[in-house]
Amino acid sequence: MLIGVPKEIVSGENRVALVPDVAAKLIKKGFEIVVEKNAGSKAGFPDEKYIQAGAKIIADPIQLYSASDIVLKVQRPTEHPDLKKHELEMMKRGTLLISFLYSLHYPELAKKMSVLGIDAISMDAIPRTTLAQKMDALSSQANIAGYKSVILAANYLGKIFPLMMTAAGTISPAKIVIMGAGVAGLQALGTARRLGAVVEVSDVRPAVKEEVLSLGGKFIEVPTDTAMQDTGGYAKGQSEEFLKKQKEIIFKHVTEADIVITTALVPGKKAPILLTEEMVKMMRPGSVVLDMATEFGGNCQLSEKGKTVVKHNVTIIGETNLPSLVPYHASEMYAKNLFSLIEHSSKEGKFIFNMDDEIIRGAAIVKDGEVVHQKTKELIK
Repeated sequence: MLIGVPKEIVSGENRVALVPDVAAKLIKKGFEIVVEKNAGSKAGFPDEKYIQAGAKIIADPIQLYSASDIVLKVQRPTEHPDLKKHELEMMKRGTLLISFLYSLHYPELAKKMSVLGIDAISMDAIPRTTLAQKMDALSSQANIAGYKSVILAANYLGKIFPLMMTAAGTISPAKIVIMGAGVAGLQALGTARRLGAVVEVSDVRPAVKEEVLSLGGKFIEVPTDTAMQDTGGYAKGQSEEFLKKQKEIIFKHVTEADIVITTALVPGKKAPILLTEEMVKMMRPGSVVLDMATEFGGNCQLSEKGKTVVKHNVTIIGETNLPSLVPYHASEMYAKNLFSLIEHSSKEGKFIFNMDDEIIRGAAIVKDGEVVHQKTKELIK
């Protein structure tokens, strides 16, 4: 089977779905690899490296799409800005697309794939099981995002992070509040602690308290119960009454913080508002908010998608694609996730789309012209 790796066309996307080392491993497994010219250049992987790995370079994306049996992408397919043609329409019927699709947010894309006969597996739908851990691209990219969120916020803060005792006097450590202790939040906590900040973390799931404490953070206690997370370990949507109580409890912590990082997402739904305008107004002048949920609505009432703005003397960062700011390692990790999935589901250079396999069944969105992901199917009108 021939695997095609196109250049990402979404604005601001610097990652590539496959890196040369992983391409070489797939070739050893019996696959042919074609990569669009300069697909990896923004991530630090020149065409020469792919050629050395045994892949072929194609300049024409239409040729690449029409020849590929499997297409590996980072971003969901969209209309090509130069060719004025949708990426899906360039694929042949029966092509398997593997990428981030977020079909619960973009169900119309699943419908389009079913009409065009494109099979699809979404990397954001990989089940959170022990067996699927190596394929968990959401976690691998969230790790990168959590790290970069702290570095980016630190760049905008007019203070240093660590406690410093100098001849000129003592400098108090920066105080950071992280809202959400998922993979991104915990990585942000670890990064901020390594830089010397005092870190407080809030989360609706009481089970994460131990992890927060083990990384040197302080856990902001909010009355919760185990029903606040789903079977996959993700936080569930909460009632207005609960969110109001949560805001009241964390108000004091937020207004004393130098940096607030919000990470709360609920699969398939608009991100909950955790940081109101009133809270931002009460924050210290010069402080920073980094909203990691702006792509899906944002956790801060004042954040703007894809923009960094200053409101009420507070810098609010609405960067939608933090992993893309660290494209080398983000691409490397994502490519390894893809390799693990393909290795798990292939034999002698052929991918086996087996719906009896629990991982494939969980991540499959479209197969044989039918939307097979139940929750996505329910959203299609």
